[in-house]
Amino acid sequence: MIYDHRTYICKYGMVPAHIALYQRSGFAVQRRHLGEPVLYATTEVGDLNSFVHIWAYADLADRAKKRAALAADPEWKAFVKASQELGAIVEQHTKILLKASLVA
Repeated sequence: MIYDHRTYICKYGMVPAHIALYQRSGFAVQRRHLGEPVLYATTEVGDLNSFVHIWAYADLADRAKKRAALAADPEWKAFVKASQELGAIVEQHTKILLKASLVA
């Protein structure tokens, strides 16, 4: 199992607008291709004006296959275009995490 950990940093005050756009036109299509997220959260302390989501995959091949299908979906392309037009996101950081063997 691998985890795709993504942090998005938004312009000041734009997190709610981006979350609303994602809820209207991005979340359903992403769930259709990737399944349920492990976590989707906004920050309360620390790096403010950001949100995080984590998706689980069997392995890197599973991730590549699912993300390719998502990228090809016309509904996802429309969401990405709308997100770019909104202009809320200024940075994205992606990490692939492996579960440590000491954790059950």
